Amino acid sequence: MSEPTEESRKLKVIVADDQAAVREPLAAVLGMSDDIEVIAAAADGSEVLAAVAATAVDVVLMDLRMPVMDGIEATRRLSEEHPDTAVVVLTTFADDDSILAALSAGARGYLTKNAGRQDIVRAIRAAAAGQSVLDREVQDRLLATVRTRPPAPGQALPADLTPREREVLTLIGRGLPNRAIAQQLFISEATVKTHINNLFAKADIRDRADAVRRALAAGLA
Repeated sequence: MSEPTEESRKLKVIVADDQAAVREPLAAVLGMSDDIEVIAAAADGSEVLAAVAATAVDVVLMDLRMPVMDGIEATRRLSEEHPDTAVVVLTTFADDDSILAALSAGARGYLTKNAGRQDIVRAIRAAAAGQSVLDREVQDRLLATVRTRPPAPGQALPADLTPREREVLTLIGRGLPNRAIAQQLFISEATVKTHINNLFAKADIRDRADAVRRALAAGLA
């Protein structure tokens, strides 16, 4: 029997939500897609981490507000400990703090629970391919944040940013984690971290969420 090809391999997905009435039907619906296999349904972030530690996972569909360990902390831990596993947030909340916290933690996509099945499947596929997907409501919130909270005077991007540093900032603004940035630019993840450190120092950027705001304000993302 021949081995399954890369094209035919199903994406291994975990659905994380503290409400069984949400996660179980969602897992069943996603499992109807030919290229998605839901391998676990988790009630909190600690269950997600345990499941990912036990088997390779392509994408976690992550709720934010969960007991024991919330989705932000679970996303941060996954980004650090399992960088090959992408996170797509699926939540009721689309406030500025939640969006920026999730992106800063390393989420590759952010959808609200108004999203339809096709939107969720598309976001899962994109995240597995190293791409970022934000639904329209989230994009509008980010742009509104930029308009109402522009960088302070004197915090325009400095002229001495290198072209590569601008590329890295652009990709951060699009929500890509370090590994995906490295793959897209054909450089090592260590080199990406060096560019980010230099970029943050030159532009006085506080954290990744601040970098997203600055990229949007500069029209880079």
